[in-house]
Amino acid sequence: MAREVMEYDVVVVGAGPAGLSSAIRLKQLADAAGRELSVCVVEKGSEVGAHILSGAVIEPRALNELLPDWKERGAPLNTPVTEDRFLLLSKHGARKLPTPPQMHNEGNYIVSLGNFCRWLGEQAEALGVEIYPGFAAAEVLYDDVGAVRGVATGDMGLNRDGTPGPNHERGIELHARQTVFSEGCRGSLSKAVMARFDLRRSADPQTYGLGIKELWEIDPAVHERGLTVHTVGWPLASDTYGGSFLYHLEDNLVSIGFVVGLDYSNPHLSPYEEFQRFKTHSEIRRYLEGGRRISYGARALSEGGFQSLPKLSFPGGVLVGDTAGFLNVPKIKGTHMAMKSGMEAADAIFDHLADAPDGRGEVSGYAERLRASWLWDELYQVRNIRPSFRWGLWGGIAYSAIDTYVLRGRAPWTLKNHADHTQLKPASACAPIDYPKPDGKLSFDRLSSVFISATNHAEEQPCHLQLKDSAAPIQINLATYNAPETRYCPAGVYELVEADEGPRMQINAQNCLHCKTCDIKDPTQNINWVTPEGGGGPNYPNM
Repeated sequence: MAREVMEYDVVVVGAGPAGLSSAIRLKQLADAAGRELSVCVVEKGSEVGAHILSGAVIEPRALNELLPDWKERGAPLNTPVTEDRFLLLSKHGARKLPTPPQMHNEGNYIVSLGNFCRWLGEQAEALGVEIYPGFAAAEVLYDDVGAVRGVATGDMGLNRDGTPGPNHERGIELHARQTVFSEGCRGSLSKAVMARFDLRRSADPQTYGLGIKELWEIDPAVHERGLTVHTVGWPLASDTYGGSFLYHLEDNLVSIGFVVGLDYSNPHLSPYEEFQRFKTHSEIRRYLEGGRRISYGARALSEGGFQSLPKLSFPGGVLVGDTAGFLNVPKIKGTHMAMKSGMEAADAIFDHLADAPDGRGEVSGYAERLRASWLWDELYQVRNIRPSFRWGLWGGIAYSAIDTYVLRGRAPWTLKNHADHTQLKPASACAPIDYPKPDGKLSFDRLSSVFISATNHAEEQPCHLQLKDSAAPIQINLATYNAPETRYCPAGVYELVEADEGPRMQINAQNCLHCKTCDIKDPTQNINWVTPEGGGGPNYPNM
């Protein structure tokens, strides 16, 4: 059955801050120039914002440039930051540290990034952008000379074996003169495009963190609207990069989360369990006790920074946002960078479409515009902070202080990044970690957490977690690393099941939160995350 074809000037893959900012900017430019420009955004979540997860504190710099009248338009930036606290936790205590300058949040806002993207989507549609939620871009299309021609959405109603079911519907081909890939961290199509065009040939390996977040409604007596709290230290060992955030929103809500660098070496470590025991610390539990947990989610984030940026353009398309790796790790912020990258891409694409006869080819002006922007300088100045934590917590803090206060981000060297999946040590060489059982009040098991993420996938669809070698989970991962996928997955997707012939790895794909951790951390890179049916996955409210 042939697929329906729809033609656009620009197709944007992913309705996050980067993709929506790019779409808005393109339409703004077209309106100002009196030109017709068709722009489409395709989003795999059931609605705009359904898969968006971040802390989040927004620095409004890029928003001020994109939509200067955002306050009059009713943007959901309702809680200005009023105070920053930075704590070093030990098991039984906490010490307040000076807040690093990158973490000063004066002028910033605590938000639900999902709700912010829903609002951005409304602004885009008002300008004439066509947004199609519930349609997962599953395939990159190429023309006869090998340039990107657009994307195709995945088929709906397939049986588990990939054959058409009774409700089968073919995907749609979305053809474009230029395609903007804004899938977020470790996008499946972006990964394929990077490999096809060798976009990472001059870049360090990307390194990642896993962020796990809960939204709580807490006792008004302990709520401090506008307060941000960040911690390092306990419960993580000093050789493991990570930390926490606790942000007080409006309406007695707090978002609380924990980030673990995915370059950790101990295969017994579980980022999910580290988060659960973190909440039992006296400095944290005092906010949560008597409260109510509302939602849960998890997402990987790109931490490699400046030296891990791939080549950003290629024939027929560009990479923007966290897909490319635009995240300021010391600031713990990427939204303003994602938006700025999308805007610069839009400016470059608009000029390219005016100059090129058919609008094809490579938008080389995108990278040039970025290098001349504040984004490039900001990312360059903090490039050595994250990789300095290879020397552990104390070494990283000491180097970061020197780099920030003495060298001011202008060191005559650039530290290198390493691939996360190469860092695990054999289980026999590492100490097991005894995690306490959840109490159902502050700490919870993974399946009850997945339940409140509203995650859902059609049961009979093909598994979107594909193993290159079906024997590797037992013969390599279990034998050498004690099955780390059963611990690094924050949703209980990977489960060891005893059978007559021995243990086997069961994949509970219906639990998947689309965090991409398994695609990143698997020690043999045996797991390939591909898009499930559109509309599946989590449905995050107010996250």
